[in-house]
Amino acid sequence: MAYVISDECLCCGACADACPVGAISMGDGKYEIDAEKCVECGACAGTCPVGAIVEN
Repeated sequence: MAYVISDECLCCGACADACPVGAISMGDGKYEIDAEKCVECGACAGTCPVGAIVEN
């Protein structure tokens, strides 16, 4: 998986809305990326207001 969501996540949901394949959902205190569904397009990283989505 190319992207992970760090602890800086504000839980705003912008990344989940931007994901074209629905690979992002709320996890334990922050959003998480499902590696099985992720197509590594980077759409989520571009929408995060605090830069919490980084390449792994």
